[in-house]
Amino acid sequence: MQTSKYTKIAVITLVLLFLVLSVISCSTHVHTGPGPAPKAKKLPPGQAKKMNGDKSAKAYAPGQQKKH
Repeated sequence: MQTSKYTKIAVITLVLLFLVLSVISCSTHVHTGPGPAPKAKKLPPGQAKKMNGDKSAKAYAPGQQKKH
């Protein structure tokens, strides 16, 4: 069976088209903009005491909280 010149050109064109489309589709997307809000760090009891002007940090310590 003999293949024509046009069949070879068509096969080469299809292979090249497939390769080009494969390379084009391999792209990455970078999402920029507002993301999730950063978690607020919890203040140490001594710093919370200073901000509120109290004399004791006991009320701000997690182990000293009364459960209702």
